[in-house]
Amino acid sequence: MKKILCGAVAALAVVAASAPAAAQTNERHYAGTRTLFSGNDYTITNPGFFGTLLGEARVALDFGTRYRARANAPDDTETATPTVNVVFSLSGTVNKDCSFYSGNNAGARNIDFGTIGIRTGDNENVANAFEMVGPATANIDTLTAGCNFNNEVEITKSDVNGLVNAAAGGYDVDEFQANIPYSVRATWTGVALNAVTSGSGQSLDVSTTDVTGLRQQGAWRSRMDIDIVAPVINGKGLVAGSYEGTTTLTLRAL
Repeated sequence: MKKILCGAVAALAVVAASAPAAAQTNERHYAGTRTLFSGNDYTITNPGFFGTLLGEARVALDFGTRYRARANAPDDTETATPTVNVVFSLSGTVNKDCSFYSGNNAGARNIDFGTIGIRTGDNENVANAFEMVGPATANIDTLTAGCNFNNEVEITKSDVNGLVNAAAGGYDVDEFQANIPYSVRATWTGVALNAVTSGSGQSLDVSTTDVTGLRQQGAWRSRMDIDIVAPVINGKGLVAGSYEGTTTLTLRAL
């Protein structure tokens, strides 16, 4: 019967579905050249319960043949996902740090004005005798300074009176003094606190009458210049002796 098998070779295609799950093969076919009561051809495709009983009876009586194809495989363990997004969380830590290159040894940080000139001539008017000849100045600059987080720059003098002569002896306070006031100005390139922008000129000033100054800002790195100026003292002479004081610059990450 050519409907049952054409030719001598039958090819079976086995397909494994990788797309959405499809119904598994379950085929039952019957065909024959006669029925129980007549000589007519018959075919039965995927019969129900009673059709299957009839088909099997015909096969048992040699009135026909049967074809069955069944396939079974377990389904996915979970719902298939054609696209998968995997997020990798990367993390690390950068320590807060502030830097200020201040030379290779402590001697580089000892700022000595040397002799602070006073008017010592015999021909000086009494109103000018022993007064400062001119301002005392110092400049400190470093090419490496900054902090890598929000920070504050602080400048603090050891004494609001500036440089102090601690062993001045006795003197007429109406005509002499034993201290030399000075101001401090630091300049650099930075940004305002919490600002995310290009750097611009920043400064911090501590006047002759102030003991400390502070400025908060965002992360920065640049050169820093520090200018110290002790202006001329008018109207009073300076008591002889050593004048000393310290100025502390602090860069502090917040």
